Amino acid sequence: MNICVLGGTGFVGTELVTRLALAGHWVRVPTRNLARALRLRVLDTVELCVANVQDLTALGRLFAGCDAVINLVGILNARRGASFQAVHTELPAKVLAAARAAAVARILHMSALGADPHAPSHYLRSKGAAEALLRAPPPHPGSPHPGVTIFRPSVIFGARDSLTNRLAGLLRRTAGLLPLARAGARFAPVYVGDVCAAFLAALARPASVGATYELCGPQVMTLAGIVRLTAHVAGLRCRIVPLPNAVGWLQGLVMGLLPGKPFSLDNFRSLAIDCVCREDGFARLGIRPQGMLAVLPTYLGGNDPEGQLDALRRAEELERSADA
Repeated sequence: MNICVLGGTGFVGTELVTRLALAGHWVRVPTRNLARALRLRVLDTVELCVANVQDLTALGRLFAGCDAVINLVGILNARRGASFQAVHTELPAKVLAAARAAAVARILHMSALGADPHAPSHYLRSKGAAEALLRAPPPHPGSPHPGVTIFRPSVIFGARDSLTNRLAGLLRRTAGLLPLARAGARFAPVYVGDVCAAFLAALARPASVGATYELCGPQVMTLAGIVRLTAHVAGLRCRIVPLPNAVGWLQGLVMGLLPGKPFSLDNFRSLAIDCVCREDGFARLGIRPQGMLAVLPTYLGGNDPEGQLDALRRAEELERSADA
């Protein structure tokens, strides 16, 4: 297939584009900075091009001749020139319009668990608004309308993630002491490779048109549990100080003013909703997802299976004692 991947140079995108190319697909990847796509240049069936994906005319050129479009573009925090509305809602609307004009058959869209127009955070509301517009029927019956498939993953981890690597970095800088807002928020962390496998599986299944797949890993963990497991696998000290909501709110306010926004008020509001699945999207696609312990040691720890298993037991014991 000929596929255009928006957001193809990011964490998930690089992994997905690589797998698409290795599976024999021809992939077009727009980017504003070719330097961000160095890992993709070695793939023969990947075409890198400089483009502004917010430009509807540019999208039309990018989608010409494509069988499918994959939209992975997303932000965790708004910044100057990139609001949640513009990135999460207006861009999917442009993608849909350009795909209709170019007679693209499929759109595969990355959303998020908890996406809802009435969610507590701007992040989740903008994601929910995009889902609603993508599911809406065509404005004119019989007009070209691509088949849409939506993916709603829990928090995604992997070798180049901004979750476990950032947590490990924070623990190193603070000698293991970590004040943590919403420490009891629940997740089902999902491996980036499994998320990409879901995209490829859905792409090959016509029955996935119109479907929404919730993607979760095999274990439900609290945010504190994820921190503990990351620390144990990486061999780092870990002392979590759970913050009351009022203090967590203040932490989000202050850290949201720092460069890079390591944590924000909108992040704090998103954590009010558990990021766990109501249905097993992986099972529907015939995929068995991997747990964190099967992957984390490949980039955070050593190759000691006994030590890895001990780390998991210790993390689970700490998790149970914390819940008690």
